[in-house]
Amino acid sequence: MLDNALGVVALSGSGITAGVLFAVAVSVVPTLRAVSPPLYVRIHQLLGRNWDPTMPVIVLTSAVTSLVLGLIADSGAARVLFLTGAVLLVAVSGVSHLLNVPLNRQVKGLDPDAPLPEDWRDPRAEWRRWHLLRTALAIAAVLVNATAAVI
Repeated sequence: MLDNALGVVALSGSGITAGVLFAVAVSVVPTLRAVSPPLYVRIHQLLGRNWDPTMPVIVLTSAVTSLVLGLIADSGAARVLFLTGAVLLVAVSGVSHLLNVPLNRQVKGLDPDAPLPEDWRDPRAEWRRWHLLRTALAIAAVLVNATAAVI
């Protein structure tokens, strides 16, 4: 019974993570790349207000739940897959916190009503690269967790 409940949490969380990151990759990122730098700063600041406190909780809860499932799984294959899912979700968190979040902080530190500083370096291409990496990791995580759940 406990493993079923944990499986729902792991699959839901990793699915939400992959879905949100995929949606951002196919809709938000192209939009942000298409607008002027000042408008990009304003939109980026508005978008991050709700994602920033929510996504780490979902990703890390899913990672911990996958880890626990990996430790208690009866099947060796399910054990390996859930542990792989946990590692992939920790990697999503690592890419986010070490690579995307510092770029987010730079954009959040700008005044959207002031001209951009002369030395401003547009972070959109770099942010996109790291976002696509974490999206691929999240999709892999939900796939291995789903596979583990049906074994």
